[in-house]
Amino acid sequence: MATKPEFLVVGSGLTGATIARTLTDAGRKVQVLERRNHVGGNVHDHVHPSGIRIHTYGPHYFRTNSEEIWRFVNRFAEFYPYHAVVQTEVEGRLEDWPVHADFIRREIGENWQPAFKGAPTNFEEACLAMMPQLVYERFIKGYTEKQWGTPAVTLSARLATRFDVRQDGDVRLSKHKYQGIPECGYAEFTRNLLSGIPVVLNCDYTKVRDRFQAEKLLIFTGAIDEFFGCDLGRLTYRAQRREQLFIPTEAYAQPCGQINNPCAGHGTHIRTVEWKHMMPGEQRSAIEGTVITREHPFTAENPDQYEYPFPDEHNATLYQAYRARASELSDVLICGRLGEYRYFDMDQAIGRALRLASRVLTSPFPRIRYALPNRKEPASAPLPVSQKHRGTRRG
Repeated sequence: MATKPEFLVVGSGLTGATIARTLTDAGRKVQVLERRNHVGGNVHDHVHPSGIRIHTYGPHYFRTNSEEIWRFVNRFAEFYPYHAVVQTEVEGRLEDWPVHADFIRREIGENWQPAFKGAPTNFEEACLAMMPQLVYERFIKGYTEKQWGTPAVTLSARLATRFDVRQDGDVRLSKHKYQGIPECGYAEFTRNLLSGIPVVLNCDYTKVRDRFQAEKLLIFTGAIDEFFGCDLGRLTYRAQRREQLFIPTEAYAQPCGQINNPCAGHGTHIRTVEWKHMMPGEQRSAIEGTVITREHPFTAENPDQYEYPFPDEHNATLYQAYRARASELSDVLICGRLGEYRYFDMDQAIGRALRLASRVLTSPFPRIRYALPNRKEPASAPLPVSQKHRGTRRG
């Protein structure tokens, strides 16, 4: 039987769920379809038998400088403060990440110079135009090449756009005003976000399009190439295979929640995450043992595994071809990380979804071409770098 809400939202990740919530709050009839057996997309967690809460699809550190976004997420969960601290394994010792000025002074000296001059044509040259060779080699090159499975010189220079060197000794990964993790966990947070909205789980829209239709607008947050049946070719995505280890005899296995592992000779994993660090202190103290997860990148074939759009010119060009077709559709809005082939932090995804939902509510139909940014740049996955805050322009 066909079902016809005003708005049909495909995908219950942060983008789809935020748009669905905003439209529902405005009194519109919305239905959500989700191909997985849980809502929230990659923003999901579960509790290990030890009592340790694990982020199912890798660590999610919520952070934002936006008052609006912070108020929005606190409607659906209380957040306990968590300021992520990351270190990098460098030649058998741990160094702070982002790179601190004292490391450069210690290893290179005060009067260091970038290792590359001229106009960068690839990721490696763009990095070396900003830093000494030693910093790039020890912190970035190995991590990046394991992350993407290709030499750094084949990646777009635009991937290396936001580096900084910490001068103030602040060891936090991020300096955003608001930082935290939902007390109830991300799975409960996303369920609360979708509370009262009809959701069909285990439903792959691309296989049952004739069963679900929208009166006004289809909002598709899946992969844009998949929407068109990949008839122009498949976009490339990277994902992580997560190797989990429970250590019953140790309270902690590492000094912080995340350690980057850039050295190719030490394994295929790019980072090691210890979840216990991310729990409130009173919960941690009551748990015996610890759980670590090592993340091993691979090229994903199954859309359920997609995490990071691939940052090279071939995929940027292919995406632009799909985007041009999507912009001609009058009754479909394709958006989100997979739909726009761009990496979004959580607050970026929410902020963009709030703006898109507002435009949907205030614009006459059909007027949705604004949904796809008109610029030719590959999306970037999280690098092991500090990202300078650029206000709330995100998305």
